[in-house]
Amino acid sequence: MKAICALEDGTVFRGVSFGAPGERTGEAVFNTSMTGYQEILTDPSYTEQIVTMTYPLIGNYGINEEDIESSRIRVFGFIVKEACKYPSNFRSSMSLGEYLKKEGIIGIEGIDTRAFTRHIRTAGAMKACISTEDTDEDSLIKKAQEYPGLVGRDIVSSVTCETTYSWSKTDNTKPYRVAAFDFGIKWNILRLLEDRGCDITVFPSSASAEDAASINPDGIFLSNGPGDPAAVSYVSPVIKQLAETFPTFGICLGHQLIALAFGGTTYKLKFGHRGGNQPVIDHATGKIDITSQNHGFCVDPDSLKGTGLSVTHTNCNDDTVEGLEHESLPVFSVQYHPESSPGPHDAQYLFDRFIDKMKPRRHKDTKLNKVTKKVKRKRKHEDTKAQIKVKSYKLKDKNKKD
Repeated sequence: MKAICALEDGTVFRGVSFGAPGERTGEAVFNTSMTGYQEILTDPSYTEQIVTMTYPLIGNYGINEEDIESSRIRVFGFIVKEACKYPSNFRSSMSLGEYLKKEGIIGIEGIDTRAFTRHIRTAGAMKACISTEDTDEDSLIKKAQEYPGLVGRDIVSSVTCETTYSWSKTDNTKPYRVAAFDFGIKWNILRLLEDRGCDITVFPSSASAEDAASINPDGIFLSNGPGDPAAVSYVSPVIKQLAETFPTFGICLGHQLIALAFGGTTYKLKFGHRGGNQPVIDHATGKIDITSQNHGFCVDPDSLKGTGLSVTHTNCNDDTVEGLEHESLPVFSVQYHPESSPGPHDAQYLFDRFIDKMKPRRHKDTKLNKVTKKVKRKRKHEDTKAQIKVKSYKLKDKNKKD
C-alpha cells in the first residue's frame, strides 16, 4: 500500500505503508536515536508529532511488554527508511509493523529519511499530513497547512491523567512522599523515583496547590509533556505556590513551567532536540553529560533576570538553557531526560539530588512527629495522674460522709 507525507511548504515524500491505514496531521520532526523506538513511540511528549527516525533500520529487536513509557502509542505517525519485518530478540512478542497496526498508527517506510531530516534541519519543524488514503499531493499539502500546529495550544490536557492515583509497584514502606504532576509523565521517571524510596501520588495537570499539599509531600515533581509551555499558563500560580513551600524538581516541560512560574519566558526552537546523544555541560562541575532529549521549546535565558533562577546547565551544541536552579529555594530543573528511556544514564544522579533536597524536610517532619508523640504521651500521663487524683479526692469525701 502506498503512503505519502506532505509538508506545509509543498515538499512531498512518497513511501510504502507498514502500519495501520488512515490519515493524520501533525508536526514533522526527527529523532537521531539508534535504538529505543518503542519508548519513543509511547512517550506522551510526542503527541501530535510525526516522527522520522534517522537511523536506517528500525524494528530489528521487535516489540516487548516492558519497554513502554505510557499506556499506548502517542506519536501521530512514524517514518523510517526500512522497517524490520522479522525481528530477533528473546523478549519480542511482535514486530514493529504489527504493533503500529494494533494501535492504529500510520507507518511509512521506503522514504529517504536522510533527505527528510536535512530538509527539516534547513527549513525547521513544520506541519505535515501523513496518509495512505489520499494520494493527491495538493490535497495533502493543503491539509498540512490547515493543521493548527503546537504554538499557543494546550496539548497537555489531552494526555494528563483524569484522576489522582498512587504509583506503587512494591509493598515496601517508603520514606519519602512525592506529589507528581502529570503533564505527560513517562513511566520510567516514576520507576526511578520509586526505586529511591518515594511513595508517589500522581496528580492531573488541573490539580490545585491545595490538592498536592493535602498529602503533606516531601517534594513536588513536575513532569515532561507535549506542546507549548506558554499554553499551559493555568499551572504557573500552582507551581509558584508549591515551590515556595516544598522542594521541587522539573524535567523537560516541567523545567519550562518552572521558568514561566517565576516570571521567565520560552520560545520555539527551529527543529528542536530529539535524540540520545545531546552533550550538556554542568557549570558547577565542568562535567559534560551525554543526554536524552525530546523538546521543541526552550527557556529564554535573557528573561531570567530578577526571577531568582540561574542557569546551571547549557547545551554544548547551541548554548541553549538545559538546567535551572533557584537562588534561595530548593527548586531545580533540567530540560533533558535524566530518566533516559531511551538513552544514556549519565544524568540519573539528578534523582538522587532530588532526594537530597527532600531529606531536610523529611527529617524535620520525623523529628516533629517524635516531639509531638512525646508531648502527647506526657499529656496523657499528666491526664492519667490528674484522674487518679480526682478519684482519690472523691474516695476521701465518701469516707468522710460515711
